[in-house]
Amino acid sequence: MSETVTNVEEKEEKAVTAETEVKTEVENSSTSETSTEPSEQTKTENKEITKKDTAVKWGIAHIYSSYNNTIIHITDLTGGETVSISSGGCHVNADRYESSPFAAMKAATTVVESAKAKGFTNLHIRVRAVGGVGSRVPGPGAQAAIRALARGGFMIGRIDDVTPIPHDTTRKKGGKRGRRV
Repeated sequence: MSETVTNVEEKEEKAVTAETEVKTEVENSSTSETSTEPSEQTKTENKEITKKDTAVKWGIAHIYSSYNNTIIHITDLTGGETVSISSGGCHVNADRYESSPFAAMKAATTVVESAKAKGFTNLHIRVRAVGGVGSRVPGPGAQAAIRALARGGFMIGRIDDVTPIPHDTTRKKGGKRGRRV
């Protein structure tokens, strides 16, 4: 009987030592995991520190392009505050050149310089034609203005067509019988 008691005690001691070994292994592995985690965190922190923190500031460029003129108007996101505005007529001498792509590019570069100075980095673009009973196709300066804004260093978000289109058409000018020549 004493032999069985000693065997039982030996088995209990072996079980206790095995449990303590398992516990120490778990503790060691958890400490090794925690020791590797801070080094990974410090690596990511270092990466974040080396990145340049540039403030992203969005604006909206409203481009109104008809066959007579091109107007570029940059506002903040709410549309309530004007950042810069320019038109093709400010940059050319003759009336017939106001809607030209060259005049639109000149107006866009003027607007770009002003908006950059105020800290804007990204733009959404809204292109508008005459619309209504007039032409729903933007004038020749719209494409040139968009290209000039992109070349000016702005990141372009959306380009929307916001030409007003009547749902129950307003009456065209000219009367019932049309324009008589």
